[in-house]
Amino acid sequence: MITPLAAAKAYASAQKGIGVGGPGEADGMPSLSSPAAGPPGGFGAILKSAMTDAMAASKHAEHQMAAQVAGRTELVDVVTAISAAEASLETVIAVRDQVISAYQEIMRMPI
Repeated sequence: MITPLAAAKAYASAQKGIGVGGPGEADGMPSLSSPAAGPPGGFGAILKSAMTDAMAASKHAEHQMAAQVAGRTELVDVVTAISAAEASLETVIAVRDQVISAYQEIMRMPI
């Protein structure tokens, strides 16, 4: 299990590795001109990609179910598509739970 502290350290090292912290950010605070979404390969992009993949898997499963009802596909294809959609959804839910847990842990830290 990943602890919130380990996640924070990994995030900080990733930020250093990609060169985040341009001019005006020497004090550790982002400048007002920096984009809110962060770098293109940042955490937000990963979450967006995971959500897009989960939605695509769900839509594919729906199309497979409709095709099976119409007699255009085999049952095994429907079951496979549903299993893939379920796995994607479980992954997104697990990430969400870890983000909430990390946020709650950060909120409990003394200032």
